[in-house]
Amino acid sequence: MSTQQTASAIALPLVRIALVVLAALATAGILALAGQPFGPEAVSTFGAIYLLPVNILSLMLVGRLLKREGSTIRAAIGFDRSRLGRDIGWGSIWLMVLFVPFVAAIMGTMFALHGGDMFERFETVFAPDVSQVPTLGLAGSLVFAIVAVVTFAPLNAPAEELVYRGYSQGRLAPHHPVVAVLVPSALFGIQHIAFAATPTGMLVYAVAFFAWGLGSALIYRWQRRLMPLIIAHLIVNLGTSLPALILPFVLN
Repeated sequence: MSTQQTASAIALPLVRIALVVLAALATAGILALAGQPFGPEAVSTFGAIYLLPVNILSLMLVGRLLKREGSTIRAAIGFDRSRLGRDIGWGSIWLMVLFVPFVAAIMGTMFALHGGDMFERFETVFAPDVSQVPTLGLAGSLVFAIVAVVTFAPLNAPAEELVYRGYSQGRLAPHHPVVAVLVPSALFGIQHIAFAATPTGMLVYAVAFFAWGLGSALIYRWQRRLMPLIIAHLIVNLGTSLPALILPFVLN
């Protein structure tokens, strides 16, 4: 692996994180100009929307880097219709496996922060203050819902898996196997700070998504296939997008 590939393997996740931050700040700016609340609670509500340009740019960057190497996104994903059933099966298994360290990380971090009061603090840590969430009209709610359903999970799952596992880990692994597992996983956790509604939630998200990323990295190292992880990620994104879809309608 060339020095340029090593640099690209580290730089690509950092570029994605920078894009997420810029998109979040742009969202806050738009909300402020519209006279709406624009704090973390407000911005996190629109995560499924502002990730659209981030995911498109991420896929374009990965595609360009792979093209330089004579490869393609399709090849990196490992999509094969004849294996789709098995990939869905493995993806479902990995989803259940990955939830164990993910939930354990959430519980452990919450206990470290709040001790015996951890369960009473869940609502204040993870649920946004309704008064700080922008209100959308019916038309805005419909646009929000349609864009989120059509774009979030189908783009976010492959984009993140390609950036953190397929490219970054894949390029670092031959000569830096430990770094290949730990660094992309840590950056994966850092990226998800942007989607928390509260400062405490940011810490919990960082730890929990590091745990998820670490598990995914170990699975990818063992199985050497990205498609099952994309399917697991897709299912999670479909599930976690539901609150973002429902919330605007509830608040109108």
